This record gives sequence, structure tokens and C-alpha cells, in this order.
Amino acid sequence: MNLDKIKFPINNYEKLINDISGLKLDEWINFWEKEREILSYVSEYYRENYRDDWLWGVILPILSDIYTLKKSTKKRIVIGLSALPGTGKTTLGLLIERLSLKMDIKTSVVSMDDFYLPFKEMNMAIKDNPWNVSRGFPGSHSISLIEERILEWKNTGRFNYPVFDKSLRNGLGDRSCWKIDFPEILILEGWFLGVNQISSQMISSENVKPPLHTREIEYRSKIQKNLNEYLKIWQLIEKIWQIRPKNFSYMDQWKSNQENEMLRIKGNALVDNQLTNFLRMLNCSIPQKSFNEINSKYMILLNKNRELISVSLNI
Repeated sequence: MNLDKIKFPINNYEKLINDISGLKLDEWINFWEKEREILSYVSEYYRENYRDDWLWGVILPILSDIYTLKKSTKKRIVIGLSALPGTGKTTLGLLIERLSLKMDIKTSVVSMDDFYLPFKEMNMAIKDNPWNVSRGFPGSHSISLIEERILEWKNTGRFNYPVFDKSLRNGLGDRSCWKIDFPEILILEGWFLGVNQISSQMISSENVKPPLHTREIEYRSKIQKNLNEYLKIWQLIEKIWQIRPKNFSYMDQWKSNQENEMLRIKGNALVDNQLTNFLRMLNCSIPQKSFNEINSKYMILLNKNRELISVSLNI
């Protein structure tokens, strides 16, 4: 590990490493520097997008957390990964699954998006939303199904869940199939994972550009009620890793880049007014201050270029 390439403060990082592994920073670095196969795999996986800060500040700490949990308990543990759209959590999740297998640990990273309501139910649940979007905000997921499948997995080890394909229906998305897995560790990821209800005062007081209009404020109140239903899911999560931009506005460019890449690869994605409306929903459906209140154990802060500026315990 070349500390000269690491721009985030080491003191807070060292405390996080000790918390997840019980090791001093130099001991922890030595442990991973011996895992040549894993380090090489990460480099090949990201190729031209490879970054030392993501390897040492995100990937290996999460992998260490999984490794420590597997050694310390026989219980089936759910870890939360909370990160805004476009952050890179889907790519990160696939990598964590593959690297875990190299350490003989079966980890499944499942998105809350996979539990979006089926098409017809979704249309009923989100009708008349002021952003005219087809999915995304609290109230568009099958909460009972998430709870049921996690509890079943905790009891039996079998995790049976739907797979949502965002490219279907010309970028509107729909369930494409069902999948059965038998993970030892489950990571549940989502853009508002861990967000809770806030005071009614904050619903209309936020400084958003353009300013919130009356229908948005009214619908925000509905979404706050919906969030209460998600508490039963948050309570099933052992701990949350949160990856957050220093400025919420960075997400717009990240999400736009993500959709452009999906359009290039799959031929369908959110474009033009669809994308504009979706970005407005992401910015306005939940008060942005709510993301500062997530009860995450570990916090990773990013700049506009998605470079790590802080890796720390969030206590």
C-alpha cells in the first residue's frame, strides 16, 4: 500500500480498520499485501477505472468486515450498503461477491431495486407522483416480500428473490426472473437504505433548485409515511456502510453517466425527460438532510470525482 496515493486522513481510517479487524493498520496492510490474487483481481476488474483509494478505503475494508463476521459468529448476518445512485455500488457489489468466494465465503449482494413492485402494482402505488417517474422512491418496493425473504434466509439459509432489470420496458424496468441463492453473508444495498422519517418541518423547508412546488411538498409527506414501513427492514440489518458525496448535487452527474453507460451496453435506459424527471425525484422525494441522519456504522465520503476524502467510524 502506497500511503502517498491515499488522500483521506489516516487517523480516522486507522480506527475503522481496528474496529472491523482488531488489527493495527500496519498489520492489516501486511495481511492484504500477501493476498496477491485478490489485489490482482481488483486491478483487472476495474482496469482503467482502478483506484488505490477505493481498493484500500472501500473494497478491502468491506471484505475484512465480511471475513471477521464469518469467523466470529455462526449467525447469518445482513450488512447494509447505503449509497446514492451512480456511486458505483452495483459494480462494487459484484466485485465483493467474487472476492468473498476467493476467501471461501459465499456473500450475496442484493439490491432493494430487485424488490420493486411488479408492473401493475407499481403503477397503482406511485400514480400521480409529481415527477412522473416509474419507480425509485419509498413506497415502490414490496416491503413484506423483503422482510419475508430475509427472515426465511436467516432461518433456513435459502434466499429466494426476484431480479429487477432496469432496461426492460424501454428503461422503465420490470422483474425479469427469480433467483435462489445460499449465502453465508447477505449485503442489502439501496440509495435510501437506512433513511428514517424526519420532522414535518423539514419536509417543506429545504432549499432545492428549482424550489419545491406544492405537489412535491404534499407528496413528500406521503413518502415520509411510506418510510415508516421500511423500519422493519432496517431493523434486520446488523450494520450499515454508507458511501456519501460531500455535496448531494454530485449525484446528478454520476446518475447521468450511469444511464448513458446502460444505454450504450443494453440499448435501453432513462433518457431526456425520463432522466430529468428521475433526477428531480432523487433530489426532492426525500429531504437531503435525512441522509446525514442514517444510523451507519462506517462512513465513506466522496468528492465530485468519486475520490475518497474520508473513511471513518460514524460515531
